[in-house]
Order: sequence, then structure tokens, then C-alpha cells
Amino acid sequence: MRTEAGGARAPRGRRARIWLAAGIVLVAGTGTVVALRATSDTGTAAEGPQVVHTSVDSLDLTGSAGERTLAARSTKAFRMLAVSWQDPSVRLDGTVRVRTRSSATGTWSDWQALGAGDAQPDPAERDRAGVRGGTAPLWAGPSDGVQVKADGKALPKGLTVDLVDPGKGGATTPAMDAAAYALPGDGEETPTDQPTDPETTATTPEQTPSDAPTETTPTPTDSPTETPAEETPTPTVEPSQSTDAGTTTPASPTAPTSTEPPTSASPTAPGYLPSLSAAYPSCASASAVPQTMPSPLPAQPPATKVPAPPFVTRAGWGADECARDTGYPDYGRTVKAVFVHHTDTTNAYSCADSPSIVRSLYALHLHQGWRDLGYNFLVDKCGTIFEGRFGGAAMPVTGAQTYGFNTDSMGIAAIGTYTDLTGGDSKASTIVGATPSQAMVTAISRIAAWKLGMSGVSPTGTSSLTEGAKDSYGFTFGKAYTLNAVSGHRNGFATDCPGNQLYAKLDTIRSYAAGPPAGVGVTSVDSASGAVRSGTGYVTGTTATVRWSTSTPTSLLSGAEVLVDGTSVAKVAGTATSAPVKLASGRHTVQVRATHVSGKTATSAAVTVTADTTRPTYPTAPAAQLGKGTVNTAAVPVTVTWKAADDNGLRSQAATSPTAKTLTATSTSWATTAKSATATKFGLTATDLAGNTATASVTRTATLLQESSAKAAGTWTKRASSSYLGGYSASSGTKNASLTWTFKGRSVAWIASRASTSGAVKIYVDGTLQTTVDLKSATTAYRQAMWTKTWSSAAQHTLKIVVVGTSGRPTVTTDGIAVLN
Repeated sequence: MRTEAGGARAPRGRRARIWLAAGIVLVAGTGTVVALRATSDTGTAAEGPQVVHTSVDSLDLTGSAGERTLAARSTKAFRMLAVSWQDPSVRLDGTVRVRTRSSATGTWSDWQALGAGDAQPDPAERDRAGVRGGTAPLWAGPSDGVQVKADGKALPKGLTVDLVDPGKGGATTPAMDAAAYALPGDGEETPTDQPTDPETTATTPEQTPSDAPTETTPTPTDSPTETPAEETPTPTVEPSQSTDAGTTTPASPTAPTSTEPPTSASPTAPGYLPSLSAAYPSCASASAVPQTMPSPLPAQPPATKVPAPPFVTRAGWGADECARDTGYPDYGRTVKAVFVHHTDTTNAYSCADSPSIVRSLYALHLHQGWRDLGYNFLVDKCGTIFEGRFGGAAMPVTGAQTYGFNTDSMGIAAIGTYTDLTGGDSKASTIVGATPSQAMVTAISRIAAWKLGMSGVSPTGTSSLTEGAKDSYGFTFGKAYTLNAVSGHRNGFATDCPGNQLYAKLDTIRSYAAGPPAGVGVTSVDSASGAVRSGTGYVTGTTATVRWSTSTPTSLLSGAEVLVDGTSVAKVAGTATSAPVKLASGRHTVQVRATHVSGKTATSAAVTVTADTTRPTYPTAPAAQLGKGTVNTAAVPVTVTWKAADDNGLRSQAATSPTAKTLTATSTSWATTAKSATATKFGLTATDLAGNTATASVTRTATLLQESSAKAAGTWTKRASSSYLGGYSASSGTKNASLTWTFKGRSVAWIASRASTSGAVKIYVDGTLQTTVDLKSATTAYRQAMWTKTWSSAAQHTLKIVVVGTSGRPTVTTDGIAVLN
């Protein structure tokens, strides 16, 4: 078993070894460095970004040329693994299957096949002494046991399974927001420690070809299989060698030797060319190597309108800078193309584990002899962006990701597996790919917009890249290829990466990154009481809130503005989806113009908005009349009628007195009551669509006249009961017996009792027969207003009832009349 842990590495002609922060380093007879893992330092989160030390334990596979195995065994704790071999130019012609044991439950996983690793350094980095080939990684979660089976016609030499303990710690929240990463524009000061070279000038952005892209998609290779990740303990932080949250460079080395004038040891601006002290960290085991600036010195990235997205820096995710090759990486001239990858690791991970996954990939790439982590950026399913290879996030760092096309390109790795196992994806993996999350697609788009924006390359355009490898299947060394500015890994290397499901999202990524904003539309225009439609438009007051949506994620918008009649009246941040506006009274057109981070704009279709300041009217004023129902001295039934109107429509109506009641916008009547012998105000309120209100009312007095005040003819009997008004009523079963009341009023109601034996009466007003009322009822009821009549104004009238003498039930009982004035 070979164990490697964090330490300093000089640039390697042979394969450099990873130094252990604190422990014993032994040199074996073969020259292999064997290190025992040391205990971690102590520290607190308050100290800033924490270096998190990782370790890689390698176990040999043994057996015949066509079969190598590792029997099931207990191991040190690990969370990620891969299988590697001596010669990186040899492809694995066979099958590698692994299973792992959970340290939490003690159970073994199912067998998982590991596909070939996809990311590849340039030949110069790959062909260094000590570099190893490897499979795709497997994120297993907390594990303490492994078993491996490899079979094939001719397996590579030196097969080992490499178990990674990523340590604990690292941030999942960017240390700075996007504005902090913005590149300086004209007239802004550049960072004080940014190296300058009078012989070096910024490269001219390449013109985007207008021709359609020619995509080359070689035959895919196998993709990996993994076991779903298990929940891991809450990460803790280990001590830091930095002091600036997520963006600092380590302290300057002791007695540096430099071929260039010394530069400031203060931290560089995030994303720019790192200082010498950052490129050559002070590490306990660091050998005395010359500290030189890159030659030629890369040009400072040009100013761009597109802001950098927030991302977790290397310090933020706990990168041990003493583990990578010291010094600066290789740089291209500019980023002309973005290659989208997937890491081929499980999708069943918690985003809290993302820093550990990034550190594990870092450790595996270093273990395989690479200079550093291969990808330039990594993105998890929650949309968190992690800085990858050292060298300055804004710089055209040459990564180790698309073999012969690494120069003048960059690689973004989506953490997870995004194959669908159909239509060309490799069948070697048993992991069903996931659909990329919207957050992940958005994050990849933001990186592409930023990096290509600095180069002047349209994300929907194409770029020409020259193949730099002599043995890349399907490509010719030295030949220029036209590729989409945002391409999949499969377009530049023989692989199925980034999987069909993520590859299918590339058009969306291009559109998001390039702009203009898509799907801009006004969703509502609200007054103080909410959005109100009138036909195809909206009605508001003079103050309104305009709301909108876009299909382009708002994080890719730099701003939005509301246009009223073509004039901008409100400007807000790109993340906003609403804005308040002031409107003059009258009819207007309202639009929203959204601005993409690239500066491109898109304007919504216009909606009509009427700013209404006119109150509703009452074409028919409120009027009151007596109604039918049960009568008592405290509640005489009254019906109020009216007609309210508004040019743009009514939103609602309400009664306000003598009681409050919500009415509909179309209501024209309201049944209520009035207290006897008391003037009662019947109040109404109408509210239009804009929120303007109008009120109206009518005041009336209801009076009760009992039967004793009427002139009687024929035989009538006085009855006493508390159920009657005033405790008495008049009853008669004599045909043609009558009672006549004389009154002054504008509305009258006749009041009687009802029962199953009740008879009928004829009603006369002012000597004219009005109707016949039958009082028969299945249930007994007292004090019922049975009939009403209303006039336009108050006047003197008579009301006469005459007993019909109905056969078998001639008796009627009356309780008087009600009069409204």
C-alpha cells in the first residue's frame, strides 16, 4: 500500500511526490516516496480559509495479464476512488468493477463498473515521467472497505486502486459576490501587484466566424459507474495557511530566488495573474527553486461588461497549494472556446459534499502525476461554482481537460453523471444519468459568458482551435478545427462526455451566455389592491407596480427598465422582477426592457394600462323600500336598490350602514333591516378597478301601525300572545270582514301570521284591488311581512284587507302594517 498526503511539489521532469504536512517520509529502494499520514493541525473557522489536507492510499491489483483483482478488505477511511496504471497513453481495454463498504452501516455496495477517464492533459503534461493513466472516479461516500476486479485481453501494467480521503472542511458559499470579481474598466486602477511587461499587450479579441460550426464527434469511450453517495458528517474546518477569506495567497517563501523583479506580496485581485508568493507558496518541504514569472508574460484579461459570477476560490474549498506543482501554469493567449464536461461521479451527492468532491478530484489528478486539478472550473447541482486549476480565474489558464485542445480553451466540469444510456452514451456504466439542474445550467452559462466576454467571442459563435496532440482519435495533429464556442468535451475528444442529457443543454447554455434576454414579458401591472385586468389591458391608479418574467435566468441580466409610452421611467437590477412606476391619468403602453450581461437588450410586447383617477358614479341613486320577512321592532325588513357604474369597470361594492356587508361588483340590491321608529341611514361604497371609491346613501324611517289603529268591519277577535307585535293581533274567519289603515308613506308592508289552517285575504290600496294573499303554511310563523308596495314619494294612502272566507280554513290573523318614510 502506498500513501500520499498534502505537501509541496516542484515542477517535475520526473513524477514529483506529495509532501506530508507533518509526518515521516520514507524513500523506498525503487525511489518511490512512501509517506505516513499525519494528524491534522488545529485551528478555527474564524482564521479564514482552511487548508484541508487529503491523502491517497494506493493498493496493488494482482493476478494474471488478463485478470487482476484485489480481494475484499478493510482500508483506511476514504470517500472517492479510481483505478490507475503506469502508462497514461494506454487505454484500458477491459472492464474494471469495484464495490465499497460503507463505514456508517458496514454494508457492501453493488458492483460498479468504472469507465475510462475523460479529462486529459496536453501531451507535454501527460508525457512527463511518473504520469499515470486512470479510470473515471467513483464518489462512494464514507467508506472503509473495497474489492476490485479487472479483466481484459491485455490489462495495463501497474494497476492500483487509489483511495482518496478528502479530509473535512471547505466552503460551499462563494467568499465574494460577483461585483468583487469584476474586471477593471477604462479609467479604473489595476491591482498593484499585477505584473506588467512593456513588450506585452492585450490580445485582440478574435472575430467570431459567421459560418455554422463544424462539430467533430468521435466514437465515444466508456463512461463510469458509481455507487450513490451516502450522507456525510457535517464538515469541519482545518487550519489555514491563508488569512483572506477565500481569495488570499499564502505568505511569501523565505529567501526567494527570482529572475524577475520582486512583486508585491500582498494578495492579488481575485482572478488576475497570481503574485510570486501565491505561485510559489511557502511550504515546509519546498525545495529552493527559482521563482520566475511566466514567459512570455500573459496579457492582463481585457475589460469586459460581463461580470464574473460568484465562485468558491481554491482557498475557499481548502486547496493545499503545497500539493500542486509550484510556479505558474501554462497560459494561452485568450479563451476562444469553452468545453463542458461531467465528472462521471454519482449524482446522489449532497451539495454540502461538493468541496470534498473537488478536493478528491484534485488529489486524484495529482496522484496521477498531473500538475494540478485538470478542470478550470467545477459546478455542482446546486449551481455553486468552484475555481479549478491554479493560475488566476480570469486568466487563460491551460487546463488538463480536452487533450489536444487545452490551449486557448477552458474546461467546466459538471459534478455528476449526465448520460442517459441511450442514443450513443456509453453502456459501460450502470449509473443512470441525471438531468442537469437549472441552477447548474445557469452557473455554466455565467462562466461561459464571463470568460468568452473577455475574449470578444460570442457564446453562440464558433472558434478555430488547432489540434496539439498526435494521438487524439479522430483528430489530426496541427490541423485547425472550427468548433462551437461552447462545445461538449465529445466535440474535441473521443468520449461521450458530458453525457447526452448535459450535451442537449448546450444550446440553452449558449443562448443564456450570449443573450439577448429571452422570454421577456410583462406578467401583471398591479395597483395598490392587486392586478386588475380590463379586457386585454390593466387598470391602475397613478401609482402601479409592473411585474415581469424572463426565460433567461435573472443572474445573467445586468438590469431591467420599465418603459411607459416608450420612455424609461424605472431602472432596477437584473435580478429584480418588478418595479414601481408613476403614471399620468389616462391610457398608456407599458413595456419592460431587459439587459443581458453582454449589453444586449430585449423588450417585451406592450401592454395597455389605464391610469384611472375618476371615481365611480351612481346613475341610479340608492332607494329603500320595505321588504318581506319576519318583522320586529328592532328589525323591519328593508330592500335597498341602486346602480353604480365606472368607465373602466367596478372592482367591488360594499354596504357600510346600518350594517357592513361585502357585495359583488354587479350588485344592484341589498336586503337589510331598519329599527322601528328610528331614522336609518343605508350607506354604500363602490370601488373601481383602479381603487377609486365613491359613496352614496339614503335615510329612511320605518314605523309599525298595529291592527288596533285600523277601521274594522265585520267580526274580528283580539288575540294575545308574546309572539304578536305589541302582544296582540286581530283574527277573523268571517267572509268579507275587513280592516282599513290610513297612513302617509312611500312604502307599506302588510304583516300577518301563518299556519296550516290559515285562510286568504284580498288587498286593496286606495280602493283598488292589488292581489289575493293566501296565508296557508306548513309551518307556523308570526309577524310575517306578506305583501309590500312602494311609491316614488311619500303620500297619503289607504290599505284595506278583506277576508276571503276560504272553505275549511277561513281564519286570518293580522298583526298590522309597516310604513316607510
